[in-house]
Amino acid sequence: MGRINRPRRGSLQYWPRKRARTQNIRVRSWLNTGKTQLAGFAGYKAGMTHISYLNKSQGARGRNKELVAAATVIECPPLRPFSIRFYKQTPYGWKVITELLSKNLHKNLSRRMNLPKKHEKEIPAAYDDIRLLCHTQPYLTSLSKKSPEIIELGISGERGKKLEYAQSLLEKEIRVAEVFQDLQYVDVHAVTKGKGLQGAVKRFGVALKQKKSEKKKRSTGNLGAFTPRKVLFTVAHPGQTGYHSRTEHNKAILKVNPAMSNQQGFRRYGLIKQDAILIKGSIPGPRKRLIKLTPARRHTSSLNLEVRSIATRT
Repeated sequence: MGRINRPRRGSLQYWPRKRARTQNIRVRSWLNTGKTQLAGFAGYKAGMTHISYLNKSQGARGRNKELVAAATVIECPPLRPFSIRFYKQTPYGWKVITELLSKNLHKNLSRRMNLPKKHEKEIPAAYDDIRLLCHTQPYLTSLSKKSPEIIELGISGERGKKLEYAQSLLEKEIRVAEVFQDLQYVDVHAVTKGKGLQGAVKRFGVALKQKKSEKKKRSTGNLGAFTPRKVLFTVAHPGQTGYHSRTEHNKAILKVNPAMSNQQGFRRYGLIKQDAILIKGSIPGPRKRLIKLTPARRHTSSLNLEVRSIATRT
């Protein structure tokens, strides 16, 4: 009897398939766009809607025709800077030398951390990089939570101008329109929706067995006569599904602060009270999940779209 040939199951692109440590996903590197500005922003996923738009790109399929597409709304309340971090590069990676704290710390920060009593620190004479430590303001949105998330944002541009730019932001709020603009590509960093323990059929897409198969139909069989000491991640087997740290590249921002006439709000989220952005397509995570946005690394071309209308029902 010949050997049955069938394609492998499950993508090798996602590994390890384990739970994320925190919903405040870590961004490992920051893109230097050449402009002196923040290299990222954060918001909360409100929900999805659909839009109608015109694609005016040269040679595009369906050019100058009204098309319909799904879109995601992310509410982006202003960020408040917490401190300026000075980094030194060592053989063991980037190490924090010192921090220059803001003088006006919000009282809700005490829900997340112990607030420092001393604020006066000197700027080090030698450092290799500067990053801005900010915190979100979920209490300005429809969310019921009051504890802010503390996030670290990189600063792009020339090294000599980073400190002056960071000091100008330290005592004021930062809005999303200062970082991103319409028709810009971004990378989305988030934690996906958790689905708990699932079998190999749902987790890897393994085909069901024949109806006369002995015992189990949704199983891949055993792993041999003896239990192996280690099973490769390529083998389809039950395990954790969802709640993974993921990054989706090249998501288009259609509108920054779109004019939305949705008076009923979004289901299981509420009304949009602060600044928001409209992203074409879907993004990882459920509603209310923290979303981090950074400028796209792999896409430098510009969009040529015109948004005609935004649906009011979700």
